[in-house]
Amino acid sequence: MFISLSYQEGTRVNSSKWIWRSVGSVSIAATLLLLYGFITAVQSITAPEPMVSTQPVHSGSSQTQTAPSATNQAGEFRVAAIGDSLAKGTGDDSGSGFVRRSVSLLNNQEGHKAQLINNLGINGLTTQGLLTKLDEPGVSYVLKKANVIIVSIGGNDLFQGAQAAQTGKEPPTLSGLSKAVPDAAKRLQKVLTKVGKINPNAKIIYVGLYNPFSDLQEMKIPGNLVVTEWNLAAMAITNQNSNMTLVPTFDLFQQNLPVYLSSDHFHPNGQGYQAIAERIAQGFAVANTKDADKVDNEQQSTSSQPAEVKKGGNKQ
Repeated sequence: MFISLSYQEGTRVNSSKWIWRSVGSVSIAATLLLLYGFITAVQSITAPEPMVSTQPVHSGSSQTQTAPSATNQAGEFRVAAIGDSLAKGTGDDSGSGFVRRSVSLLNNQEGHKAQLINNLGINGLTTQGLLTKLDEPGVSYVLKKANVIIVSIGGNDLFQGAQAAQTGKEPPTLSGLSKAVPDAAKRLQKVLTKVGKINPNAKIIYVGLYNPFSDLQEMKIPGNLVVTEWNLAAMAITNQNSNMTLVPTFDLFQQNLPVYLSSDHFHPNGQGYQAIAERIAQGFAVANTKDADKVDNEQQSTSSQPAEVKKGGNKQ
């Protein structure tokens, strides 16, 4: 009887040892498998394989990109500008304008890298003229290469007759200036819509108007009112698309007109363009901060989920 019990007890011990060895082997294998999966996941994030298009590439202007370029990284901006003389930088003795100055300021921001693709600004261009330019293959090609497109247009639509006040001729009235707004605003909407269709992924920045004649008594009130009406119409347009942003300039020039205007009393000088460029760059800084906060919130939310699951598991 003693021998039988000892034999049974030894069998149980051997069986227990075998079970624990099996459990230990399975645990080690599972740990190694999880470790391999973790390492693979980290490598796929830190060193992803390049994306290569399997479709043939054609040279036609309607060809869309099928693989992202190497410069399509977060914080890297490829800037193109299009529009009137303000986009060109007329009045700035350095020739930089707000476009080159914006690119320079973006490069000075931490985590940002910017390059100017092309500046397609033309003196005297109107909304109708810009609509025509957007149909040109060369213009479309430049805009497709950018991921930031700065648009400046509308001043020539509103103030074509306003410079008469400087030459002693009869200045335009408020009703005369206001008549130009509805049709020009419709063309502005067509312009921004067309730019968005040419490059749906680009950030489109529209530079709002200021009143260059606010220091002239006969032009201050009508000019301010019509510019405000225009900027409100532009804001209504840009608010319809999350990729569009209106950069206001009215307030910048309202109190600093003698300091910010060039000798032609219409275009900004270097200081005026610098003020506009700083506001454009500030917009990117705010957007970058919001994106960073969004990422942090998502990471915090994700990191809290395992703890909640574990807590729920302990209750069962």
